[in-house]
Amino acid sequence: MTTYHISLEGDVLKVKFGKHANGDQVIRDAAARLDEMVVSGELSGGKLLKIDGPASVAVSYLIAHKISQLYGALAIFDPKIGRSGYKTYIVAATHTPAYKIGELIETDEPQKSKPILKIVLCGPPQSGKSCLREGLKQAISQIEGAPYPYVITACPDGEGAWFSDAARRDPDLARRLKDEYKAQFTPEFAHKAAGWVRSANTPLNIIDVGGKITQQNRVIMREATHAVILAGDRSKEEVPLWEEFCRDLNIHIIANFHSDYHGKEDEIVTQSPLLTGSVHYLKRGEDVSSRPMVQALARVLVGLCGG
Repeated sequence: MTTYHISLEGDVLKVKFGKHANGDQVIRDAAARLDEMVVSGELSGGKLLKIDGPASVAVSYLIAHKISQLYGALAIFDPKIGRSGYKTYIVAATHTPAYKIGELIETDEPQKSKPILKIVLCGPPQSGKSCLREGLKQAISQIEGAPYPYVITACPDGEGAWFSDAARRDPDLARRLKDEYKAQFTPEFAHKAAGWVRSANTPLNIIDVGGKITQQNRVIMREATHAVILAGDRSKEEVPLWEEFCRDLNIHIIANFHSDYHGKEDEIVTQSPLLTGSVHYLKRGEDVSSRPMVQALARVLVGLCGG
């Protein structure tokens, strides 16, 4: 399975992420597919090409580099603008006076209305939330037809979505970068992060927050729709406090399980209406995407998206 899917439907280039991989592999796969489409004549050029689907910054640059000279203009789908219920595209590159940068291209193509899930990963500190986040992202990406899991790091601990891959390659460098990026959890940061969560409009969003019940986390988490609570060996007694915190914010708890660092296997106790049990050995740099509990949680989230 490729790590990035590209197909042409009429005058719309459909793009989406495939099997989880590092960004360098995604770029290579996307480049190979674009070259194949150009050589075969499938991408033969024209007045306007519309692009619809999620893309990383690197992939966006690649697409523009590979095909912008073939078309008079490229327009990108933006779900936040345009007529209600219909897709609208923004012209992002143009070589013709027929289209202007920033021009809106309205269509009669219906914009499917799907629920927007904002899943917060919460619980006491040092329980493995960042490791779970990365494993969950990989597990979801491996489910056929699943939406892209967009991650929001809503905690200024310096451990962004890049950290797990970096830790696998060079643990010392990852630790140094984390220390450099770490900042104070100020009210200003909380309001900024809350804005990120509020404006998230992809079907599946995963929000990683700090490990304390604070006013800052209250500001951020009140924008979420669902919660996953994870607690380690030393902090299981704090779980009722996090449950109450989520209930006060009217956040639906869909999973509540134990991070068993010294365990040898996962244990799934219940799956519905609440996923409970334990996940073992959430260690930085470990690929935990195949753990039964991580797989189960991935299926729950995709199911909530209607997948």
